[in-house]
Amino acid sequence: MSLDTSCKREDYLEWPDYFMAVAFLSAQRSKDPSSQVGACIVNQENKIVGIGYNGMPNGCDDDQLPWSRSADDRLDTKYPYVCHAELNAIMNKNSADVKGCTMYVALFPCNECAKLIIQAGLKEVIYICDKYHHTPEMTASRRLLHMAGVQFRYTTVCDVMSASLST
Repeated sequence: MSLDTSCKREDYLEWPDYFMAVAFLSAQRSKDPSSQVGACIVNQENKIVGIGYNGMPNGCDDDQLPWSRSADDRLDTKYPYVCHAELNAIMNKNSADVKGCTMYVALFPCNECAKLIIQAGLKEVIYICDKYHHTPEMTASRRLLHMAGVQFRYTTVCDVMSASLST
């Protein structure tokens, strides 16, 4: 069977799928045993201007901090220490700012990340999973994003990406 090289390929990734795949690829850098989240920030020219994943802050030895989701003492869990993918993507930006950009992220952002997204001037958040939808933090996040005029929308993805979020 010969390949027709006189026409362009038809089975290439569309921009949204490409950017979400980049977010998922960056999530693979996370050392978190239960949640690997990645974020990809894209400008109006479809150029990636920031990438991040969830992990401990720079300079903090992640072998000396807890990765547990639950413990008798909250200080023995990961939550007071981990930087979310959204924060890292904004902080790791490779442009002057991210105003007017779009963020692709695996999980719907929490209220703390919503504040960062708003303050950074992002215009849209595209996410795949909203498994914590009914928590107060996500309700606050949606309220903040809506009030600030930041668009947010769910998108579907291939089974490989969505399967990694089901755990």
